[in-house]
Amino acid sequence: MDKPSLPTTKRQGHGDKLSFYDFGPTPFFALQKDQRFSYCLYVPQDYDEQASQTYPLVTLVHGTGRTAAQYRDFFADFAEEHQCIVLAPLFPVGIIEPNDLTNYKRIQFHDIRYDHVLLWMVEEVEKKYRIASGGMAMYGFSGGGQFVQRFFILHPEKLRAVSIGAPGVVTLLDEDYDWWVGVRDLKARFGIGVNIDAMRQVKVQTLVGSKDNATWEITIPRNSPLWMDGADKQGANRLERIEALASSFEKHGIAVQRDVVAGVAHEPYKMVDAARHFMAEVLRS
Repeated sequence: MDKPSLPTTKRQGHGDKLSFYDFGPTPFFALQKDQRFSYCLYVPQDYDEQASQTYPLVTLVHGTGRTAAQYRDFFADFAEEHQCIVLAPLFPVGIIEPNDLTNYKRIQFHDIRYDHVLLWMVEEVEKKYRIASGGMAMYGFSGGGQFVQRFFILHPEKLRAVSIGAPGVVTLLDEDYDWWVGVRDLKARFGIGVNIDAMRQVKVQTLVGSKDNATWEITIPRNSPLWMDGADKQGANRLERIEALASSFEKHGIAVQRDVVAGVAHEPYKMVDAARHFMAEVLRS
């Protein structure tokens, strides 16, 4: 997909209570419960504060490069066409540990629960805008795909759909291994058990490029602090790992739409069209 062009701004001046900058592509807002984190939005420009229409929420989780605004911009015309609000969180590099790149991907990092951070962002958005009931749709690619699939395991009741794009490391619904490899200690670690019935109610897409077979970034050495027993059972590359993830879901009766984009390697913006098509079908249904 080419670089996105934002829809032409139609609105002039402020709203009734909202600022001019609360419509269309917004600035980044600091999360009030924890100002280390922030988020930007895309809000349809004809959003009427006095109307009753509600808007589905679509959340886009960035990868390691933290390109939150770029993902938001790729979904701007989508938000206008499908009358939804787009939320793009930013989880900066180096929270607590300088230069750490992976903090948010496994949900818990030191005393931070990144699932809670995202839910606080959703709460702020719900206080400002009329968000439709029924849960949000969520997309993430690479590191964002890691976060999305784990958020899905923990909070399926908050979701109507998930698109999981090419995660380098996956968590299987395997009771023989602890988190992050499996879910054996989920209740003890997070206070949440696996709710398979709720997971079955969520529309699920797995998404990967047919040439996404490089291993240099995702191989975890046994001397790495990220290594866990069972980390080598997921497969060698992203193609194998996303297949293991989809199979793990299906083994528990969770339907999965498997999409492979032909001729594409680990190229995030070439995957956007497939994710948007899936999201569009979800919103239409």
